[in-house]
Amino acid sequence: MDTALSLQLVEASDILSKDIRDIVKILKKQAITHKNTIMMGRTHGVHAEPTTFGLKLAIWVEEMKRNQHRLEEARKAIAVGKISGAVGTYATVTPEVEKIACAKLRLQPAPISSQIIQRDRHAQFVTTLAIIASSLEKFATEIRSLQKTETLEVEEPFEEGQTGSSAMPHKRNPELCERICGLSRLVRGHAVTAMENVALWHERDISHSSNERITLPDSCILLNYLFHLFKYIMKDLRVYPENMKRNLGVTKGLVFSQRVMIALIDKGLSRQQAYEIVQRNAMKAWQGRISFLDLLSKDAELKKHLSKKELEGIFDYNFFLRHVDEIFQRLKLG
Repeated sequence: MDTALSLQLVEASDILSKDIRDIVKILKKQAITHKNTIMMGRTHGVHAEPTTFGLKLAIWVEEMKRNQHRLEEARKAIAVGKISGAVGTYATVTPEVEKIACAKLRLQPAPISSQIIQRDRHAQFVTTLAIIASSLEKFATEIRSLQKTETLEVEEPFEEGQTGSSAMPHKRNPELCERICGLSRLVRGHAVTAMENVALWHERDISHSSNERITLPDSCILLNYLFHLFKYIMKDLRVYPENMKRNLGVTKGLVFSQRVMIALIDKGLSRQQAYEIVQRNAMKAWQGRISFLDLLSKDAELKKHLSKKELEGIFDYNFFLRHVDEIFQRLKLG
């Protein structure tokens, strides 16, 4: 039964591997399209410094490539068979028979086994699926966040006639991304069960076999379904560059605060002195929703070190994009 189970998991791995290749292809295309689509980068949910939507997607491409590698390693771990008898001593059949049978099935004989193939292999397989599902949840969570009404920088597909809310006809909820988030948690739950199955009594017990009839097929089927949802979302993702540009200006230029501070340090100020000058003006701009550049231009202490021309030159969004091409080249993206 364990040898047959390995064959099933190998076949499932091949199906899931193709899904990952499809997703990488879709993400690459979108990343290249939006390589220079400038948007606000956020940390802690708060505006940090500008980035591009293409860079965000390029990170996802690399993560899915790592997931592809993880799945390949998990496939190797599970692609083993055993015909070694009741406790793994080959009491009734020789190792040669096992070797011949596994070769015909395109499996490797487990170097050593008990009555079963050891469950650390299966735990590696399911935890790999859980990691992949977690990546999909990460991507879906980002889309959900960027689809908020106040932000609306991207939006999952919404077809004509689709219902967003049964009570509120205006709603366009990110329900596909929410579904990915919810179901990915279920896959992670199965990973915990798979790890619990590693510790069996002596040469085996059957505490694992009952739950594996649920966790193993469900994990594979769920991840395959999540892949199909995500492929659909990313193929037809709605991107709103004009909203991204609008949101860049929400903080009235505060995104250039680090650049101003570094410019003051370059002029000979200590980091603490530079930080205090920039921060006091930044807080005024934030609280009063007024131009950060105007405030800095009127700061007597700052004017001793930076001319108006130097200050205005700092407020250039292109500065943040100057290495985008280099990053894409390093990732072998067009």
